[in-house]
Amino acid sequence: MPSVATPHSPADDPGDPRHPADAAARAPGLAALDRVVTDCRACPRLVRWREETARTKRRAYQDWEYWARPIPGFGPPDAPLVLVGLAPAAHGANRTGRIFTGDPSGDLLYAALYDLGLANRPTSVRHGDGLELHGVRITDPVRCAPPDNKPSTAERDTCRPWITRELQLLRPTVRTVVALGGFAWQALLPVLADAGWQVPRPRPAFGHAARVDLPARDGGPALRLYGCYHVSPRNTNTGRLTTDMLRGLLREAAHSAGLTTL
Repeated sequence: MPSVATPHSPADDPGDPRHPADAAARAPGLAALDRVVTDCRACPRLVRWREETARTKRRAYQDWEYWARPIPGFGPPDAPLVLVGLAPAAHGANRTGRIFTGDPSGDLLYAALYDLGLANRPTSVRHGDGLELHGVRITDPVRCAPPDNKPSTAERDTCRPWITRELQLLRPTVRTVVALGGFAWQALLPVLADAGWQVPRPRPAFGHAARVDLPARDGGPALRLYGCYHVSPRNTNTGRLTTDMLRGLLREAAHSAGLTTL
């Protein structure tokens, strides 16, 4: 009986031009990176989930045409401040096409950025709605919505070249990074090392308001890394993260990055 070939994934072959490591490295700038990441199909489980979610939809969103692709970073290409989350929400960014958009986590985050003068409006509805960020870029270490909001270690590592290249391209201007949650913190440490900063050993532990300064290996400007509890309902509904806590940490991070806030 002839064997049946399994579907080929770009993640199986680092020499495949669609593999994140190759595709990300070839992006000459953030605009190009944002375009090419949306074509990624390297992780079969995540591709199936994001597309199945778009087909079945949530009852409240039956009239929506879901984005159902990887989510690029959002914000100016010369941002001195970068916020890093976890992964897109299945009915949030996977629906709307913009990171932290269409779910309660994003509602809180964008309102806080607006309060600090870092966004031109307090709400984010969907990709292309006119929202602009001032000096801030938001991104994720995993670009596709995972089942139960839990990407595997292999999926995180396969996706790593996208955020590594993003931070390499931001190096001329970025001065401060905020990790929103422990997953982001742990994912970021090897990324920052690959992007050109010195990460201490033992690796610093995550905590809300944790702070560590990372020298640049080439003698350039250092990077300050902050930890912040994730803006998920699990944290906000229990009071683990309050609006004042979030706003206070973002204000400090923006000041560290050289941004003027309200």
